Amino acid sequence: PATGACVYSAGINERAVFRYEVKGCEVIWAVKDKAIGNTFFDAGAAQFLVPSLEADRAESAAPCKRTRYTTEEPAPEAAQTFSADEYSRGQKPGTVESGSALGPDWHRGIELQGAEKVTRRVSVEYQCEVDQIFTSEEFLLSSTPTLKPDTAGSWPVYVLLTNGKTFGCDLVVSATGVVPNTEPFLHGNNFSLATDGGLQVDHHMMALEPDVYAAGDVCTACWDHSPLWQQMRLWTQARQMGWYAGRCMAADVLSEPIELDFCFELFSHVTRFFNYKVVLLGKFNAQGLGSNHELLVRCTKGQEYIKVNDANKNSKKEICYCLVDL
Repeated sequence: PATGACVYSAGINERAVFRYEVKGCEVIWAVKDKAIGNTFFDAGAAQFLVPSLEADRAESAAPCKRTRYTTEEPAPEAAQTFSADEYSRGQKPGTVESGSALGPDWHRGIELQGAEKVTRRVSVEYQCEVDQIFTSEEFLLSSTPTLKPDTAGSWPVYVLLTNGKTFGCDLVVSATGVVPNTEPFLHGNNFSLATDGGLQVDHHMMALEPDVYAAGDVCTACWDHSPLWQQMRLWTQARQMGWYAGRCMAADVLSEPIELDFCFELFSHVTRFFNYKVVLLGKFNAQGLGSNHELLVRCTKGQEYIKVNDANKNSKKEICYCLVDL
């Protein structure tokens, strides 16, 4: 049977494992933390999801509410055409190729079905990282410890983890988060970089240089943040920043004032993990709140996990985090 190794605990890996993006394969998931999904979940929510790794939970059909983009082969001497995916608008799909992809659509156009029909199984290796990756030839010549019995045999690639375990697999997916790619813009310019490597931008998304704007993963928001907002390099936040940056540019050209958009008042992210609807609001993991807050949790096994952080014990500052079929 086909075996895939998912490395670390970024959002794409959680989609691949949680949402059955990879089917008909055994999955070995290596995470560097004590619990899965540390980017989004606390240990309690992670424990709520663990039984779902083995559960046969079919993904329910739901209408797509976001635009998907595709590319079409140009006619001779014609320009490349980019258009919204007809399938996402409920029409019959044509002969088009996948175009740019938002977070949930990264796998569109890729066959993620194993060659053999096997029972899907996920094994999680906690608190470890990849030590070495070998080709089949390199593995035969190495002094690597014996393979785990579950993956014994000949494999295209072998992964040695820092916990000493070695696995053979067909495919390794490494998703370790986002690092701002600012290098192409630094030569010959005087941009200021934040401590995380992003271009510093003010509350109008201006990169501290006249007429230069930045949005999305490449930038770092350096204005005074709302108590209920935080920057996370997610596709939803990149879209919000890009939309707001466009408004700021138009306002600057027209010499009109513009208020900071409401999307920067309250952090919000809505997605699906393992076919559960996930809603994250505000400081959903009590980030930066210290010890002066209360946690209110309601959990129904296999159905819902709801947590509310009551900051400063003041109901006017409730920050909600939900993992529930709403």
